[in-house]
Amino acid sequence: MKVTVSTLQKMKDNGERISMLTAYDYSTAKLFDESGIHTMLVGDSLGMTMLGYDSTIPVTVEDMIHHGAAVVRGAKEALIVVDMPFLSYHTSVYDAVVNAGRIMKETGCTAVKLEGGKDVCPQIEAIVKAQIPVCAHIGLTPQSVNAFGGFRVQGKSEEAAKELIEAALAVEKAGAFMVVLEGIPAKLASIITSKLHIPTIGIGAGADCDGQVLVYQDMLAMYGNFVPKFVKQFAQVGEVMKGAVADYMKEVQEGTFPAKEHTYAIDDDIIEKLY
Repeated sequence: MKVTVSTLQKMKDNGERISMLTAYDYSTAKLFDESGIHTMLVGDSLGMTMLGYDSTIPVTVEDMIHHGAAVVRGAKEALIVVDMPFLSYHTSVYDAVVNAGRIMKETGCTAVKLEGGKDVCPQIEAIVKAQIPVCAHIGLTPQSVNAFGGFRVQGKSEEAAKELIEAALAVEKAGAFMVVLEGIPAKLASIITSKLHIPTIGIGAGADCDGQVLVYQDMLAMYGNFVPKFVKQFAQVGEVMKGAVADYMKEVQEGTFPAKEHTYAIDDDIIEKLY
């Protein structure tokens, strides 16, 4: 059954937890969709996980459309959210609506996601008025990494915690249907979740959020040696892949692959006539 914005709201209302993973390509999206994941995020984290950048800053609208369209083609049931990349919505409300519209039209996604609190509420409101669902994102917002001075937990002081609560309420009022809470103390995330009508999705924000999201390469141990504190590795897929490649190379070098069962036959009479 197709997951919609209404589905996620009903899940929160009924106390059901929402599962979300990142996805960036057709085959991965197809596998996750068949696994029953509720929603997938085509995150601008693809700048690092797929394109090899040091941050999300260089990612373009075109990058997001390219990967987002592939994910949408692979997912039949999950709700697909596509990130709006750096400077695609910061410059003006007009630019925000135009770029959100491009992303929705050219990918076929259900919603877009943008980072920020009160400062982006005019953009959220305008995008929602254009009939495009918006997922908000507050706390540790990776596009602001340079302003933050690195990837740091947010909301640890009383003033900062109050600002995040106000930001959450503001994005909800602006029309966001869901909000990602990243890199904030678990007890603060719990308070925010209890105050909001819309669902919260946590990443490094504790277990009391209405749902959770992880970068799938982190969750499957496929990306680098550094494992963030909030990540649980559910399988060592990276090691499995490296082992399979090593086995493949060995059999190619030994001449044992391809074996007879991997080849196509031809009548020996035809072969004799070719000599």
